[in-house]
Formats: sequence, C-alpha cells, structure tokens
Amino acid sequence: MIRTLLARVGLVATAAGVATLLTATPAAAHGADAPDGTDYRTRTTGVTPQRPGLEVRVVEAGARLELTNDTGRAVEVVGYSGEPYLRITPDGVFENSRSPATYLNRTIAGDTALPAEADPAAPPTWRRVADGTTVRWHDQRALWQESAPPAAVRAAPDREHRVRDWTIPLRDGADQVTIGGTLDWVPPPDAYTWWAVTIVGLLAVGALGLLTAASPAGARALSAVGTLLVVGGVVAVAYPVGRELDAGAQGVGGVTLGLLSGQIWSLLTGLGAIAAGCYALARRPAADFAVALAGACLALFAGAANAAVFARSIAPVPWSPEIARVMVALVLITGTGATAAGVLRLHAAAKTPTPART
Repeated sequence: MIRTLLARVGLVATAAGVATLLTATPAAAHGADAPDGTDYRTRTTGVTPQRPGLEVRVVEAGARLELTNDTGRAVEVVGYSGEPYLRITPDGVFENSRSPATYLNRTIAGDTALPAEADPAAPPTWRRVADGTTVRWHDQRALWQESAPPAAVRAAPDREHRVRDWTIPLRDGADQVTIGGTLDWVPPPDAYTWWAVTIVGLLAVGALGLLTAASPAGARALSAVGTLLVVGGVVAVAYPVGRELDAGAQGVGGVTLGLLSGQIWSLLTGLGAIAAGCYALARRPAADFAVALAGACLALFAGAANAAVFARSIAPVPWSPEIARVMVALVLITGTGATAAGVLRLHAAAKTPTPART
C-alpha cells in the first residue's frame, strides 16, 4: 500500500511537470506576456498638460501602460509613425487596424509580423476591442527592447542608471497631450544567496521527516509540517493576487477573474496546500501522502514558477521586490521541504514490519 502511494506521488509530480511545460505560455498570466521579473524599472510622470479624468499608470512590472479616460471625450493614443493607434471613448476602446502599432504591441518583444493592411498613412479603421474606458498596452517607447543592456549598464552593472526619459503623444480633440515617464536600470539581486537560503530552509523542513512517525517527536514534526504547509499555501494564494493587482485588476471580481483565467495553477496548489496542512494537523490517515503530494505541487506551480524574482530587481507585484523574494522562498521551502518530509515518513512506514496476525 505504501509503495503504491509513493509511486502515485512520483506519477503526480511528473504529470505536474508536464502540465507546467504545456501550459507555461506567455498568455497564461495577466496580459499577453507579463514578465515574472525584470531589471528595468518603468515609471510614469503623468499626463502633460494635466487633464482631469485622464489617468495613466504602469502595470505588469512595467510591461504595459494603463490609460483610463473619464473625461467624457474621445482621446487617442498616437502610434510610432504619428498615426492614430488607440481611441478611448465613453462608449468603449477601439484600435486602428491600419496602425502598425496595433500589431507590434501585441507582444512585449514587438516581433509580430505586420499584415498587408498595416499602413500608417491610410485612414484609420477602428475596431472595438473592449468596453469601458480603460486600455492597457505594450509600448516600445517605454521599454528597453535590445537583448544587451545599454553601454552605461555594461560599464557599471552594479549601479542604477537612467536609460532614458520617454514620452507618448495623445490627442484630446485638437489638443496635443503627452504621457511622460522614465526608464531605469536597477541592478539585480544576488540570486545565489536567495537560492542558498532556500535550500538550507527546505533541507531543515525535510529533516522533520527523519523523526520516527510513531514517536511524540514525530507527531509534533507532522504538526509542524502541516502548519508550514498552511502558511505556504496562504502565501501561494497571496502572490498571484498581487500579480493580478499589479496587472491592473480592480475589485474582487476583477482579481477573481484574473486568477481563474491566468493564475489557476498557483491558486489551486495554494488552496490544496492549506487543505493538506489542515489534514496533517488533524492527524488524519494518509496525512503523509497528502503532505508529500501537496508540497510537490506547491513547490512546482507556486514556487519554481515564480523563482525568476530571485534574479530580477523588479517583481510583478505591488509590494517591494524583497518581500516578493521572501514569499517565493517561503513557498519553495515549505513545498519542497514538505515533499521531502512526507516521502521520508512514507518510506519509513514502508520499511516498518507489519505485526504478524495471531
């Protein structure tokens, strides 16, 4: 029986890995290709001249700009060749299918092939893309698109650098308006330190599985692992909520929709870890198996999937990148450690001889 459970842990972990590879496409999170982290900090200084009801902010760790037009008038975002690109009106958001920016801005890399109809000199052809008065889009003017960092960064990568000040023109009727902002390079953290701390932590948690399950110490160890799984599960749920907030989701409905459409794996594994932790705290049968399985899924889907923040200075959450790294490290420690502890306890149980029947 125990060997069967161990085999199932391996099968589920393998299936989880395959599912991650099959579903890890850019569209799986937030917008088209929201980054898991970056070393370029994009900020906006606002709209000039100021327009009451016209608000702009940076979302998705700087990958997109969000413009909200509550002026009651139509406002246009101007494309790269001076053509009308986006039109935000009280009746909805429209994009110009003749604007090259419509296609170039579909990915953060700006590598979409232009169709024959893309012609900045042609009269605009407007196509509704959203209801409401808010639009989000990639804009190459606010991003660093080169594969190599700027020369100043290569010369002194351990210092913060201003890459450029950027502007994006708007049209408010006959008036010219400008979105302004800055793009900075921020030195990344030492990823080795974060991984070293994480590995030490997960080994410490995993070592709890060495305590004899039938002993009082073993019972306390199972409770400790269960408590850690609950904490890790809560953090695993909180992190994708932060990603959705950073992506511009508003209200409970907006966040929930974003979680269900783009962060479902992290959400489910977080909730599963909480359930498995409670199961272990209740000392229920097969708690070791539940701990091992939930821990593996937690580490894979909520930990490893977000581990890029260990090596990036800007995290895709609305709090500091240091807190984001601590959260991801905690998820990896609790998830991987719980898996190791659960497997060790299952292995010990498999080796324990069954008392002979009389």
